[in-house]
Amino acid sequence: MKILFISSLYAPDIGGGAEIILQRMVEGLQQRGYKVTVLSTTAKAGLHMDAVNQVKVYRAGLHNTYWHFTAQRPGRLARLGWHLRDRYNPGMRDYVKRVIELEQPDLVMCHNLTGWSVSAWDEITQAGLPIVQVLHDMYLLCPSSTMFKKGHSCQRQCGLCLRFRTGHEQRSAQVDTVVGVSRFLLDSVQAQGYFRNARSQVVYNASPFAAMETTAVPPLPDAPLRFGYIGTLSETKGVGWLIEQFQHLPFNATLQIAGRGQLNDEQRFKAMVTSKNISFVGYQNPGTFYEQIDVAIVPSLWNEPFGMVAVEACAHSRPVIASRMGGLTEIIEDQVNGLLCSPDDPDSLGVAMLKLHQQPGLLARLGAQARGSVRDFLSLDRMLDQYESLLIQTLQDRTASPRPQALPDTA
Repeated sequence: MKILFISSLYAPDIGGGAEIILQRMVEGLQQRGYKVTVLSTTAKAGLHMDAVNQVKVYRAGLHNTYWHFTAQRPGRLARLGWHLRDRYNPGMRDYVKRVIELEQPDLVMCHNLTGWSVSAWDEITQAGLPIVQVLHDMYLLCPSSTMFKKGHSCQRQCGLCLRFRTGHEQRSAQVDTVVGVSRFLLDSVQAQGYFRNARSQVVYNASPFAAMETTAVPPLPDAPLRFGYIGTLSETKGVGWLIEQFQHLPFNATLQIAGRGQLNDEQRFKAMVTSKNISFVGYQNPGTFYEQIDVAIVPSLWNEPFGMVAVEACAHSRPVIASRMGGLTEIIEDQVNGLLCSPDDPDSLGVAMLKLHQQPGLLARLGAQARGSVRDFLSLDRMLDQYESLLIQTLQDRTASPRPQALPDTA
């Protein structure tokens, strides 16, 4: 089987966990004998080809006002213009056509469509090929992909989201199989009328940093409890909430904040810090980072589509304090491998941290149970088996049923 993967970014351009998972999927399927090709966006005009770990990668110059993979976030008007063009981008559709003609795939698997727009679906359908769409975020419901506004997770689409996504659910009828990386994400998108004709399945991401079997060492009685955050430094991730809550703790503790973010976000978070026990440590190897903390915190304010950081922490036998948001509740079970808190009750985060300080027995039990609780998320072969099965089934289904018709260009 020849598979073309389409995604916003591909290694070495890594925006987050979705790109890491995609690379592992592509390389894993190639090792199983599939012929794989990747098509992603780049800042350089035109269509270029290179190779990453023996995988052929086409990189298409983004037909928009700027390339979205930048360290500095553009202004609001610039972003609005960018998203307006991204509603349906015929220039990017042309790239899809060229690469399909060059590679002649049997099937196209779409991942993040930011930059490509849903015009990619139309071109794939025009070529008569089946489509598998993997959902990693809320892009199909919200231009920013987060469903997050003014410090809160949105309960429904706002007027701007509805305007920018008009007709997208109709176009999704062209998709043969849709995959959600969590039940929460898949249900949320399908509830808005998407993928009514598609086979649907949840396939959980396999941790790209599956740790060796370890045992958490309980902190010494007089040692400070060591909390840690690792991930993107952004408002949606709850970094500001974490800093505020930590600085009100009535006991001795430390907080390491690992990761990077937009420059203005990093500066804002650092300006909030008044405690000498908070340190920003930049990018960290996960294995090294988890050895330096006792408790991992995932304080997301938005509905996390999955929450790979929570899996990684548990894999390293570290209990997790996580928000009761999105797919995180499919990983963290309260009182089993961690504690759950809620952004709607801001002090619940501080209370959870205090609880683990006051109850060392609970801390030890949660850490001892953490790795076993995520064992199913630590097998790449298990994830690849599931994707391999659905790819084969998608081709079989397409052979047995008529192909959908392409919709008119809405540019």
